[in-house]
Amino acid sequence: SKATVSVLNCPTVPTPPATMPTVVESGNYGAVDFSKCVVLQSNDQKPIEYVVEREAAKMSGLIKDMLEDQDADDQQTIIPIPNVNGRTLKYVLDYCEHHYPTNRRAEPIEKPLKGKIEELISQWDKAFLLTDLIKGGDEKQHELLIEVIMAANFLNIKDLLDLTCAAVASMIKGKSAEQIRALFNIENDFTPEEEEKIREENRWCEES
Repeated sequence: SKATVSVLNCPTVPTPPATMPTVVESGNYGAVDFSKCVVLQSNDQKPIEYVVEREAAKMSGLIKDMLEDQDADDQQTIIPIPNVNGRTLKYVLDYCEHHYPTNRRAEPIEKPLKGKIEELISQWDKAFLLTDLIKGGDEKQHELLIEVIMAANFLNIKDLLDLTCAAVASMIKGKSAEQIRALFNIENDFTPEEEEKIREENRWCEES
C-alpha cells in the first residue's frame, strides 16, 4: 500500500526560548568562567566550541563521570565530543541548559504512549521537537531528530533520549511495516514468503 506521511498535530507551536549555548570564537577562553562552565568541542573538521554550565553538562552521564574524576572544579576544562557534530551538539546543549534546573526537569513520559507525543509533553519540549528536530512537524523531515537520538545515546542523556525516542514511537504508531519503511527509507530485504512467515508468527501481537 502507498505510504502516507502526516504532519504532526501542532497548530500553534511556540518558538523555543533563545537559550542556544554560547560559542567560543577562535579558542579565546578569556571570558569563560571555568569554575562554573566547561567547553565542549564538536567533531567537525574545524571544531565548534560551546560554553555550557557545568550542572547542565552533567545531565550527560558521560560528561558527569568525566567531571567527577577531576581534581578541582575550577580548572580549565575542554572536552572533545568525538561522535557529535556542531549542529547536533547545539540542540543537545540547548535541551540540557533548559532542563537542568530542578524546577524545569522533564516530566517522565509514560510508556507505552497513551496518545500523540505533542499531547504529553511541555510547551517548550513541543517547540524543541517540532520546530527543527521534526522540521515544522513534518514527519518526513526527521534527519536532525535521528542525529539527536544518537548523540543523546552516546552522551547518556536519559531525559533527552526518552523524549526523542518517544517522538519516533509516536511517528510510527498506527503505521504498517511498509509505511514505516517508506518513512525511514528502510530497504525491505525479506522475500514475500519470509515476510508472510514473520506475520504469522507475530499474529498474536496484532490481535491483542
